Amino acid sequence: MPETMKEVVVLLGPTAAGKTAVSIPLARALDAEIISADSRQVYTGLDIGTAKPSRTERGGIPHHLIDIVPPNADFTVADFQKLAFEKLEEIHSRGKNALVVGGTGLYIRALVDRPAYQSQPPVPHLRREILEDIADRGSAAVHDELARFDPDAAAGIHPNNIPRLVRAMEVVRATGRRFSDAVRADRARSGEESLYNWHIVGLNMDRELLYDRINRRVLKMVDDGWVNEVRDLLDGGCSGEEKPLQGLGYRDIVSVVRGEKKLEDVVDIVQRDTRRFAKRQLTYFRKLEGIRWLVLEDGFDPEAEAARILERARQSRTC
Repeated sequence: MPETMKEVVVLLGPTAAGKTAVSIPLARALDAEIISADSRQVYTGLDIGTAKPSRTERGGIPHHLIDIVPPNADFTVADFQKLAFEKLEEIHSRGKNALVVGGTGLYIRALVDRPAYQSQPPVPHLRREILEDIADRGSAAVHDELARFDPDAAAGIHPNNIPRLVRAMEVVRATGRRFSDAVRADRARSGEESLYNWHIVGLNMDRELLYDRINRRVLKMVDDGWVNEVRDLLDGGCSGEEKPLQGLGYRDIVSVVRGEKKLEDVVDIVQRDTRRFAKRQLTYFRKLEGIRWLVLEDGFDPEAEAARILERARQSRTC
């Protein structure tokens, strides 16, 4: 292990679990700046529907990797990984600590496990072909194809993990190399043992409470002007087919703006889909090692919960 390991706290959890509220007092206590690990908050103009913290909510704490690309940008996990590590170095070079906050499991894994993404750039037409192949033959058949060519890669990728399966097949078809060999080569080239000591804290709560918070959050988004936000994006030149506008919630609000659906019907759909999304997030997080879970109660005090996190860290001598 390197002699000068840098300590980084990661605060993760499902949507609406209280990450933003707890992160502010925690960042103050740690003398930290926040790096967002949210795959939708990177986009400008998508504020309400992504629950992007406002300037006021940020409480004067510097936030990074928020509002960095337009909605039509092709922003990948490799882009996030590169920028996030650059920000980590920048923050530590100024004598500050870093707090990573978000609910995008793939982004968090890109930091904590540091899988290699960089050597083979995306090939859009191959990705489309592979996705069409999956749609036609099913993910199991494509996974079987990968297993015949690269059993090591297939053993580490579940057939239902479509993004990872597509990426593996993309590298195979673009280079003729086994994906597992490409990953090992990338890691060998980077030559890095991690310079970071990750302390991962997960926020969760009783499922009924979480679902109630999700339902109320969706209603608040609508009250805060989510429809007008999407209308402004479309009036400003977005087609509605951009990746973030086809994501959770936004695709439904786009249909409202276009007059294809009624808002009252869409609210129920978005609430349901967001509850399902939260369940998927928790399933993904359970695959990550070393998470210390903190269960929040209704009406929790963010300052008190931040203090609990710090006390647990002191007791376990991890910070």
